[in-house]
Amino acid sequence: MPADSTPSPPTEPFRFVPVVLLSACHFIHDVYTAFLAPLLPLLIDKLSLTLTQAGFLSTVMQIPALLNPLIGNLADRISVRWFVVAAPMATAVSMSLIGLAPSYGVLLILLFVAGVSTSVFHVPAPVMVSRMAGDRVGKGMSFFMTGGELARTLGPIAAVGAVSLWGLEGFYPVMVVGLAASAWLWLQLRGIPKAATGGARSRSSREGIWKEMRHILGPLTGILFARGFMHAAMVTFLPTFIRQETGDLWLAGISLTLVEASGVAGVLTAGTISDRLGRRRVLMLALITAPFALLLFVLSASLWLQMAALLATGFSLLATTPVMLALVQENARGNPAGANGWFMMISFIARSAVVVVVGLGGDLIGLKTTYLLSAGMGLAALPFIRMLPAAGTAPSD
Repeated sequence: MPADSTPSPPTEPFRFVPVVLLSACHFIHDVYTAFLAPLLPLLIDKLSLTLTQAGFLSTVMQIPALLNPLIGNLADRISVRWFVVAAPMATAVSMSLIGLAPSYGVLLILLFVAGVSTSVFHVPAPVMVSRMAGDRVGKGMSFFMTGGELARTLGPIAAVGAVSLWGLEGFYPVMVVGLAASAWLWLQLRGIPKAATGGARSRSSREGIWKEMRHILGPLTGILFARGFMHAAMVTFLPTFIRQETGDLWLAGISLTLVEASGVAGVLTAGTISDRLGRRRVLMLALITAPFALLLFVLSASLWLQMAALLATGFSLLATTPVMLALVQENARGNPAGANGWFMMISFIARSAVVVVVGLGGDLIGLKTTYLLSAGMGLAALPFIRMLPAAGTAPSD
């Protein structure tokens, strides 16, 4: 693999305050999107839902991700700041009202609105971060993605705590934090020039953006699908696997917390490191480490060694996201939001498709064997990393 070129000395400043502001609002926004899973048992009881109806709730919330390329294309034509400013408010209101939903239909509408506002936030926000990160795009993406990872860790605790205090139908005042986040964003971003927040008046179509970015999005698609097997194993099915293997529900819960916590550390550091070492090098290191750490976790007989392997797997597996986001933004030319929209849609499809395959594998051949195969599939990402252009290399037509 050709070596990545050494990044040139920074010529643009890293705007620390706006980057941290957006990262903090990413955290606040995503805390609300984490409400559904912990409150689902209560919603099932209140509305007498079947498990099929309950499962469809998450699907409805994810469906708007299919609109990400369209949202990104629109965000490249107008200033993206207002998309990002409004999203925490919209998500906070809709997710805070789910306990008051009088019927299944109303609940579906609230979750769909939250899904749309989630896409409206997540497509343009990384564009703003990349433009305000100067020549340290990886560092900016690490800050931004840390907010999201922390929200996934703490959001369920916030939801359960709020419902414990006020009840399912009375916890809606928590929306005030999201309203405050939108107001804070509006006050802080209104003075930043449009050039720093998007609105490039792009005339490229969605198909044109794909053609322009296929040298990046093509290999990243392969990486996302290959990585998706390990991600599904470690995030979706880890508590189930550990409970099957040990019968210890407490250990199952603490193991997932370890993975999420180590993932936060990986996300926080990987982008910054990739600014210095190069994106491909960091991706290669992470996607070599994660499969072997996963194998060690499954095959080891020592509990302490298993826990160490979990930490290594979570750190390396989740560390890939800010690096891939930085790659997309660095190569997006005049359509950064559109390119990010494509990336996020592909990521959604990969996660949704692969998790079903992993679950089917668990049913047919057992989770332990499926975990071993998922580690092998993780190594399949390595050839796609080699297909990514070296830093500073222009794509060939």
